[in-house]
Amino acid sequence: MGSKLVVPRSSPRLQRLPVTQARAKLGGLVSRVHRNKEYLILEQNGVPVAGVMDIDEFEDYLELRDPRVRTHIRQSSAEYLAGKSRPAEEFVAELRGQPRQKVRQRSKA
Repeated sequence: MGSKLVVPRSSPRLQRLPVTQARAKLGGLVSRVHRNKEYLILEQNGVPVAGVMDIDEFEDYLELRDPRVRTHIRQSSAEYLAGKSRPAEEFVAELRGQPRQKVRQRSKA
């Protein structure tokens, strides 16, 4: 018996459609975008005019456009690179109220 090779997709599927075709199939296209995390580029007279993506990803995109969120990400990244982090196991133990165990320091790269 042979095994089937499964090749993961490295990027989401992208489809370009004229607006007129998309209008006729809108319900099915929206379901595919949501279920399969596909992207649609809608074209008018061959010119891209709009994009369609799953709402979860769209909300993430909007959040990342917020200057306060971007500042927080930059600061967090700088703190991590400066060694101001700890292992997740230690953090989870603290949340559970377990006594702290001595953990090796993360080495700086």
